[in-house]
Amino acid sequence: MEILLYIAAIVAAIAFLILCVSLSMTLFSLKTTLNNVSVTMEGLSVQLEGVTSETTALLKKTNDLAEDIQQKSEKLNTVVDAVKGLGNSVTEINSSVHKVTQSVAVEAERNSDKVAQVIQWSQVAIGIMDKVNERKSKTKGWTAYKPVEIKRP
Repeated sequence: MEILLYIAAIVAAIAFLILCVSLSMTLFSLKTTLNNVSVTMEGLSVQLEGVTSETTALLKKTNDLAEDIQQKSEKLNTVVDAVKGLGNSVTEINSSVHKVTQSVAVEAERNSDKVAQVIQWSQVAIGIMDKVNERKSKTKGWTAYKPVEIKRP
């Protein structure tokens, strides 16, 4: 029975040795995997720093662009207000011109007889002035006489 005890101890020692070898192989494999993971994480850290700096630059540019758009929008609002005011002014001018035109038409209709009389009197006055000018031109200036022809026998 003692032999069985020695055999059991040897079997237990061999099993323990197999367990230790398997465990060491597993740990070495795990060590390699963890080293690969560590290298990958370092690469990701470097890449993440690059992405972070690019993202920061992009955010700054976006903020600058948003500020520029805001300023241009405010300037455009003043232009729109000016155009609106100009449209209102043109509308007021149109209504004023329309009112003046209507009042002139009404006055012309009311005074059409007087206007006709004024036109007739002005034509008479022009006729009189023409006749006066004709008389003045006859009395003023040089008179051209035609020589008389003498007939010889």
